[in-house]
Amino acid sequence: MNYKDDYNDDVLEGAAEYNSREEFDRDVEYVDENLWTKLERVGKKISFAEDVMALYRYLIDIDISWYRKTIVVFALIYFISPIDAIPDLAPLFGYMDDLGVITALLKYLGSELIPYYGK
Repeated sequence: MNYKDDYNDDVLEGAAEYNSREEFDRDVEYVDENLWTKLERVGKKISFAEDVMALYRYLIDIDISWYRKTIVVFALIYFISPIDAIPDLAPLFGYMDDLGVITALLKYLGSELIPYYGK
């Protein structure tokens, strides 16, 4: 999916996390390319796979503000990344840090995420 056409350059003004639209697009592309592999590998082992999917659906919604999407991108990259505070290979505890990041984001976004479940 190509997000470059969905954003105006002025939308990026004021966002401290990214210095350019290209940086943001690069990270969204990383999520696109790696999220499915991660979910196929661990989706049945974790209780929050549907939450991750809802966050992805939220991310690709063109009506969501760029600032809110940056937060989602960071959380999804943390989930995908093999380098975590607690390595994913650790039995029982490997996904606790991922769950913490996802849960914090779910709490932050609150009810605005509800429409993105079960699509």
